[in-house]
Amino acid sequence: MPIKPEQLAALMHEVELEDPIDFADLPFAEDDLRELVASHLCEMAAAMENFSTEDRLLSLLAVSAKLVLENLVLHLQLLRRHGLPVGDGVESLLARLRKPD
Repeated sequence: MPIKPEQLAALMHEVELEDPIDFADLPFAEDDLRELVASHLCEMAAAMENFSTEDRLLSLLAVSAKLVLENLVLHLQLLRRHGLPVGDGVESLLARLRKPD
């Protein structure tokens, strides 16, 4: 049974309790944004219903990885634009990229 957008939005909200999203001053309601994204992802998952389980999982992981990368890049751009230091979590990720001296 496929997950419904409302269920996914509720799960997203639960995850945000541990790792909140800064919606700042966006002119949109947080719940509306969550529901929009949940609906889009459920549509994507439904479009993959003829995929094998392995291909569906791989596709969803690729989409997730792309979104995490995009989020990281945007986060770094904002920090650089405002001259702010990166947090410990981001710094530890970036340390993996730096070549030893």
